Amino acid sequence: MSVLQRARAVPGTGTGSGAGKPVRKRRQGQSFGSGRRPGFLTYGILLVFLFCSAYPLWWSVIIGSNGNPALGQEWPPLLPGGRFWTNVSEVINTVPFWQALANSVIISGTITVSVVIFSTLAGYAFAKLRFRGRGVLMVAVIATMAIPTQLGIIPLFMVMQELGWTGEVGAVIVPSLVTAFGVFFMRQYLVDVIPDELIESARMDGASMLGTFRHVALPAARPAMAILGLFTFMTAWTDFMWPMLVLADNPTLQVALSQLQSARYVDYSIVLTGAVLATVPLLILFVAAGKQLISGIMQGAVKG
Repeated sequence: MSVLQRARAVPGTGTGSGAGKPVRKRRQGQSFGSGRRPGFLTYGILLVFLFCSAYPLWWSVIIGSNGNPALGQEWPPLLPGGRFWTNVSEVINTVPFWQALANSVIISGTITVSVVIFSTLAGYAFAKLRFRGRGVLMVAVIATMAIPTQLGIIPLFMVMQELGWTGEVGAVIVPSLVTAFGVFFMRQYLVDVIPDELIESARMDGASMLGTFRHVALPAARPAMAILGLFTFMTAWTDFMWPMLVLADNPTLQVALSQLQSARYVDYSIVLTGAVLATVPLLILFVAAGKQLISGIMQGAVKG
């Protein structure tokens, strides 16, 4: 065989238009275009979404630091002024800020830990354990999500009044120790992320039911637990109606800040400063849980 014939026999070589170009095989599972970097359009859309999301908070900082006169200007200022810390002191002195902040931290933190723990346990049971009535119970849990929360406020308030819990933070914590959404969310996540063979292998090695949950299910569920914890904390932190009804003189932060606009004249710079103060803990939590949040999103994106 001549040298030319040998060259033609080798894939990717020859004398034609494709001569000298090696054939690149696409790896299994790699789709066309997956290696391309995002273009200017993608970054432009992301910047628009970022601007629309951050502008309300930035506007609150601008008005809170410049005062009410900035609202009447034809071209409002774009940079913060020097009145922000003065308005912060005004907020703290006008409402029971520190007491309300402590109540919100205790309520939101306790509810978040409880919901994450109980929802993960229940979600694992519904996803991987076989017991009689599992499907019926799961349908019953999902059905409770269709009942509006407002329908149960009056009966729940009567129960708390009979127990003597009105005005106590326990009246807000106890009804929210576990949520149907949390159970459903963790069940849907764990049903696919944990292979049944891994659980059977752990049981064959002598692990108990709780030991299997601790060493097999819990590490796999951490990204979903971080997402559920973040959403639960945000929901509990921003809850207004039920704490306003049941806590009375022992308010949460959201209820206390609502007193800033109860007068006939509303100082919007003070109100917006209070809104910024109430948002800061959520930003800190998001930064702290951002790694687990992104990990959970990416794991769900590449699943399958």
